[in-house]
Amino acid sequence: MAKLTAAKRKKLPRSSFALPGKGEGSQGKGAGSYPIPDASHARNALARVSQHGSPAEKSRVRLAVKRKFPGIGQEKNPGSKYRDAK
Repeated sequence: MAKLTAAKRKKLPRSSFALPGKGEGSQGKGAGSYPIPDASHARNALARVSQHGSPAEKSRVRLAVKRKFPGIGQEKNPGSKYRDAK
């Protein structure tokens, strides 16, 4: 995962957040939640929102990640030998 410092995070455009801020704060921008500037951060956003997000947040984050990184979240091996393990 690329290092995302606080300064770099503040410079990210709204499109780099799965849940953009509400227009508050300096320069009319809110901090936003779940930064998705790259694929690694997008995977992390999916993991974090599944742990801590409301159903509405989960839906919005999944849609934002799918829109920006279409290949993330799709099963790579649907015929896994462990699917039916007992």
